[in-house]
Amino acid sequence: MLHDLRKKPEPASPFTLASHRVHEAGGRGRRAFALFQALRHAGPIVWIVPDHIPERPLLSGLPQGMGERLILLTPKGRTDLIWSVEETLRAAPVGFVVAEPQSALTLTEGRRLQLAAEAGQTTGLMLIREGEGCPASETRWNCEPAAGPSDSTLQRWSLSKNKKGTNGDWVIDWNGASAAFHMVSEAGERCEPQTVPG
Repeated sequence: MLHDLRKKPEPASPFTLASHRVHEAGGRGRRAFALFQALRHAGPIVWIVPDHIPERPLLSGLPQGMGERLILLTPKGRTDLIWSVEETLRAAPVGFVVAEPQSALTLTEGRRLQLAAEAGQTTGLMLIREGEGCPASETRWNCEPAAGPSDSTLQRWSLSKNKKGTNGDWVIDWNGASAAFHMVSEAGERCEPQTVPG
């Protein structure tokens, strides 16, 4: 009797962003979500923050090895920010682009960024403010801390828009140091958390 020794593919993590597309994340935990996603992408990471925003990624506070891959751009004004995002998405060596626009992208701008991501085979994540999503985004996440009195590492990540799949809501335990995380069940349904492959 012959057995099929080929491994069945691992199920994809619900947090795997579709490649070569631009996504959005909002909420108080959007930067943590961006760090988590950056850890899951190989190659250089470009983070684009308007020059007037004082809060920027602090290299010494990033997960190990990420600081060496991070390129921080601080464009002046909206036009320069959109141009920077488009050009970095088109740059084939770039693995992941994070940008923090200060106002909603127009449909035309969003479509241009999607085309740039396809051309450069790069994945992008726009960190947006409440109610400022773009219709052209592939997915939209709401990211909030869900810390309790006994655990400060819990996050609630909700997928409210997904062009090619279903939406969902997850509580995860992520320590911020690697791409590994634990899914957490709702209260009353607690069991030992299982590590989901990155």
